Amino acid sequence: MRKNSIKNTRINGEVQRELSNIIRELKDPRIGIMTTVTAVEVAPDLKTCKAYISVLGDEQAKADTMAGLKSAAGFIRRELARTVNLRNTPEIRFIMDESIEYGMKMSKLIDDLKKEDEE
Repeated sequence: MRKNSIKNTRINGEVQRELSNIIRELKDPRIGIMTTVTAVEVAPDLKTCKAYISVLGDEQAKADTMAGLKSAAGFIRRELARTVNLRNTPEIRFIMDESIEYGMKMSKLIDDLKKEDEE
């Protein structure tokens, strides 16, 4: 199976949807309320998975959320195996995704420049 095949794209979408549901139901107080799974990349052999996580908050909230997710990785993998029917349940690596915050920062800078030009 190639990395960009239709099957792999469907698996990525399904795993992303289920990971979002599982993370939303976790009761760990370290995991922030505004935690989002922005993307998932499942390896073609279904052994590993990169989950890109976005957290709205300061650096401490991000660090706490990542620590909470890493400690709950076994539980999350077991729940994923229960809800998604795959030959192998991938081992999940959580990666912080800064792209949304970067986009918001750039948008604010552009708006500030527009405001200066109008004045």
